[in-house]
Amino acid sequence: MKALLYESFQSQPIITQVPDPSPSKSGVVIDVKATGLCRSDWHGWMGHDEDIELPHVPGHEFAGIIQAVGSEVKNWKVGDRVTVPFVSGCGKCPECASGNHQVCDDQFQPGFTHWGSFAEFVAIDRADINLVMLPETMTFQTAASLGCRFATSFRAVVDQGKVIGGQWVAIHGCGGVGLSAIMIANALGAQVIAIDIDQEKLKLARKIGAVATIDASNSNVIEVVREISKGGVHVSVDALGSPVTLFNSVSCLRKRGKHIQVGLLLADQKNSAIPMNLVLSKELEIYGSHGMQAWRYPEMVQMITAGKMNPKLLIGNSITLEAAAIALTEMNEFRGQGLTIIDQF
Repeated sequence: MKALLYESFQSQPIITQVPDPSPSKSGVVIDVKATGLCRSDWHGWMGHDEDIELPHVPGHEFAGIIQAVGSEVKNWKVGDRVTVPFVSGCGKCPECASGNHQVCDDQFQPGFTHWGSFAEFVAIDRADINLVMLPETMTFQTAASLGCRFATSFRAVVDQGKVIGGQWVAIHGCGGVGLSAIMIANALGAQVIAIDIDQEKLKLARKIGAVATIDASNSNVIEVVREISKGGVHVSVDALGSPVTLFNSVSCLRKRGKHIQVGLLLADQKNSAIPMNLVLSKELEIYGSHGMQAWRYPEMVQMITAGKMNPKLLIGNSITLEAAAIALTEMNEFRGQGLTIIDQF
């Protein structure tokens, strides 16, 4: 099969032929119809993820059709339209037993622990626990956009933040994760403040539901958020992942507010400063959000099919696998708007 592969970290990825995958006894092989290009893939290419073994095929948010099924798979068949969370659980560890597959002790991550979806086919283990059936009305491009950024944002806003109508919510960073979080919080009835340094991204944020936007390049973000929300937001999400956005997100909360960390802070940023004096004095809550379990997808999918959210609006560009070899290396330059989808193999 054709695949995008890199042989060393930070080297130019190549398009090449690699052996077709075969399903494990508990797994399936999926014919990839669309896959997202995510900044997490860039982190992997940079060498920030210790799970990756070289050479490597990246890609972790995708959708397609089951092409082959392992002998022990009970719930799936060839021809099913499916997607999968980027963190897949084992189904046996204590975390999975509690329903928290997204922090499984023995997790399977296509594109990180195993070869991923920047290829014509991808093998997925533990299919019965982790696959998600797609409605016929949902395109593969839309489904691929759910796999990491939208699903992670859904869990961050709904399960971790427990956002309800009328609350003030700040979203720091209007890339794929941030725009997803804005759309989801707006669907729940929250008043969303979007923060970024790109005017075009801020315009899109308003289009999908933000009631206010802040240009962080020429504003004191903390002061402006507190002013707009009359004392601070109830929930604040760092959707980018940087020392500045982390600090601002915690600092703009009202008393007993919640900070949700979704954007990755890796390499030399992993020990970034947090204003712990505010965490203590305001009794703030700090949460991480790492993917979403397969069993939580139906609520999200139902809201989409009911028209309460339209993630298709977040897709900014569709490209070829060949174009992705260049686009992957340029992801830290934050070009363009919305999500980039690879759907031409």
